[in-house]
Amino acid sequence: MPAATPPDVLMVFTTLETAEAARRFVRRLVDDHVVACGTLLPDATSVYRWEGAVTEAAEVVVILKTTRDCWDALVEAVNQHHPYRVPELLAVPVAIGLPPYLAWVRAETTGGQA
Repeated sequence: MPAATPPDVLMVFTTLETAEAARRFVRRLVDDHVVACGTLLPDATSVYRWEGAVTEAAEVVVILKTTRDCWDALVEAVNQHHPYRVPELLAVPVAIGLPPYLAWVRAETTGGQA
């Protein structure tokens, strides 16, 4: 049996304060071909400890679809454009998916060159 190649498509999670901020942020990433798309899930509540106090905040969860090859560019874009001082940015490799969808993610994150 041939060795499996590591997954190259990633689902990446982040949060932003408002739907409008999330929409602007994702559009920038899509326009720059850093991600193929982002799904905004409004009305989330995050509970976390920050600077010694437990905090609750309304947030928008954003699920970004990208590739491993775009990870460094995504980190750079988050460092430049995300409004949080310490933004959530967690990537989960996609182990399996619909081949045409995965091909679309690859094509969109290479400027249509895949």
